[in-house]
Amino acid sequence: MAKMVKCKVCGQDIAKSAKVCPNCGAKRKKHVFLGILLVIIGLALIVAAFGGGDDQPKKVENDTTQNENKENGNNTPNKNEPTIFGVGESAELNDVIVTLRAVKENNGNSFNTPSEGNVFIICEFEIENNSNSELGISSLLSFEAYVDGYSTGVSLSALLTSDVPQLDGAIAPGKKMRGVVGYEASSDWKTIEIRFKSNVWSSKEYIFEYTK
Repeated sequence: MAKMVKCKVCGQDIAKSAKVCPNCGAKRKKHVFLGILLVIIGLALIVAAFGGGDDQPKKVENDTTQNENKENGNNTPNKNEPTIFGVGESAELNDVIVTLRAVKENNGNSFNTPSEGNVFIICEFEIENNSNSELGISSLLSFEAYVDGYSTGVSLSALLTSDVPQLDGAIAPGKKMRGVVGYEASSDWKTIEIRFKSNVWSSKEYIFEYTK
């Protein structure tokens, strides 16, 4: 037996599958609210991941760079900020400031050494979370690196040679984290490029580069 529902116009029982009430001829309204809600949520997630906030990291001006700008007759930040940052430079994107503090290489220690002909590269970062939400950091997921143009993965052995902890954990709003990511490369390497994402689902990233 077909399921019955009440017609919202005349109150008579009609089949649930009926598009028109046979008694009064009123059309049954389709419930599209749920579909619209799902579409809105989907669009909001896409905007949050790819379209929200700034387009690219901006260089954070300190007192030294501000004085240099004044001496050069430039009192306003350059709109065409560089997208690649170096050691000691701070980059800001959506209230998250990232600074590459140092890049060092070593040959390991008595318990932990790189492969023959290789060295460990230790990159120290400071991350400041000025946003209103907690920020999760993963040395494996938040960072990717290229040595002389070739992709390279995080080296656990390299991390074990540093006295500074690795960059893994959560940063509460208004707080900072300092730590390192480590890699292994040929001893004759020239340039390392490190890319960081504060949101692993976003296409926006900070790019730092160091040439020895």
